[in-house]
Amino acid sequence: ATVFLEFWKRRRAVLTYDWDLIDWEDEEEELRPQFEAKYSQVERVNPITGKPEPFQPFPDKLSRLMVSVSGIFFMISLVLTAVFAVVVYRLVAMEQFASFKWYFIKKYWQFATSGTGVCINFMIIMSLNVVYEKVAYLLTDLEHPRTESEWENSFALKMFLFQFVNLNSSIFYIAFFLGRFAGRPGKYNKLFNRWRLEECHPSGCLIDLCLQMGVIMVLKQMWNNFMELGYPLLQNWWARRKMKRGGQLMEHKISLPQWEKDWNLQPMNLHGLMDEYLEMVLQFGFTTIFVAAFPLAPLLALLNNIIEIRLDAYKFVTQWRRPMPARATDIGIWYGILEGIGVLAVITNAFVIAITSDYIPRFVYAYKYGPCTDQGYRQEKCLKGYVNSSLSVFDLSELGMGYSGYCRYRDYRAPPWSSTPYEFTLQFWHVLAARLAFIIVFEHLVFGIKSFIAYLIPDMPKDLCDRMRREKYLVQEMMYEAELEHLQKERKKNGKQYHHEWP
Repeated sequence: ATVFLEFWKRRRAVLTYDWDLIDWEDEEEELRPQFEAKYSQVERVNPITGKPEPFQPFPDKLSRLMVSVSGIFFMISLVLTAVFAVVVYRLVAMEQFASFKWYFIKKYWQFATSGTGVCINFMIIMSLNVVYEKVAYLLTDLEHPRTESEWENSFALKMFLFQFVNLNSSIFYIAFFLGRFAGRPGKYNKLFNRWRLEECHPSGCLIDLCLQMGVIMVLKQMWNNFMELGYPLLQNWWARRKMKRGGQLMEHKISLPQWEKDWNLQPMNLHGLMDEYLEMVLQFGFTTIFVAAFPLAPLLALLNNIIEIRLDAYKFVTQWRRPMPARATDIGIWYGILEGIGVLAVITNAFVIAITSDYIPRFVYAYKYGPCTDQGYRQEKCLKGYVNSSLSVFDLSELGMGYSGYCRYRDYRAPPWSSTPYEFTLQFWHVLAARLAFIIVFEHLVFGIKSFIAYLIPDMPKDLCDRMRREKYLVQEMMYEAELEHLQKERKKNGKQYHHEWP
């Protein structure tokens, strides 16, 4: 992520130079008409222009901002409620699939529960996306931003927060909460005193996490490609059909000028390239935040983008009207969002490796409890007995249902015949300490590497720096020659002797 962003800085510098925007700064932006209409009665002198202009008092701005933030938190809580509803569905479906008459479903009830839960979660995600855009418009207009760029930045931040939480809340639940509070045999935690909390697959929680990410990423990319190309195609086909019904002959249509044909295409979105940026930023999050759990995500993103480049070219040329051009020296607030995702990716991958995967328990067993203890090296034989070590013992007679014997379950708890039955063992605390230590060391190490890479890669290519310095030198030479020529003419006109040097 860091290398990508650093090389994007270099590419941005080249594009800015090619379009002659190195020294270009946004002129004093015009006020939004809505802002002028709202605050036309309150004026202050602009410190730059020295002219009176509408002014938004700080108490009014703060109150509107608080209302907007409250709306954002309400929508985020709505997403979390939807995730909780999916969790309840999984608990109910788990019980139903486990007692299903069809043997195939009964045997693979965990995969059936996860698969149906992911599909329902995806439908909820796509339904809420429609609501989020309208709410983001409403909250942004409620803030009354001063300029158009402030409106776009505020709207973009809200859309990213809504979409990011909507897409990743269920993934965060599976990665860090699924199976953590299920309890133990004889003392299971139950929701509403009815359904047992869901546990991870016997092979680990990474299987559920990988399935969740794979289905959501593939389905979302397919849906986005359809909405970007298939939907405009259908709309344009319907518009042509209505024109035929209106009595316009094909011969007359062919004779229309190009600009009138273009008018019948689909208009550009009101917020410009907001959807395109948002799609790429969310995809960037998918390929970085949980890449340790789903290493296939970058490949899927690459394949999708190779296809989407051509789809977007076809869409902009043949299905949409030509957008209005606007000057810009960078991608605005989106670069800051990408940097934030890069920081979050380090933290989440550290937690995925330490908590979700079995890497740390295996590491602790190999060096502390396995056959290679204190030998200073690690081979496959060092993990011999790991599965047995990771399983605890439960006495079935404690259920009071006439059963006898023992069963095994994944946990680090003392056996029923010990002095402290079913309490956490020393190995549990060793694993917990190793997990926390790994998170701290991993984060500091990777953040250090990120900073070092960012320092090594300059923000501007050397040949571009040389060209800019050369241009600056030539401009100074031209100014020097022009000033010298002017002084020489002045001295000649006044009858004074002159030399080819500064006076």
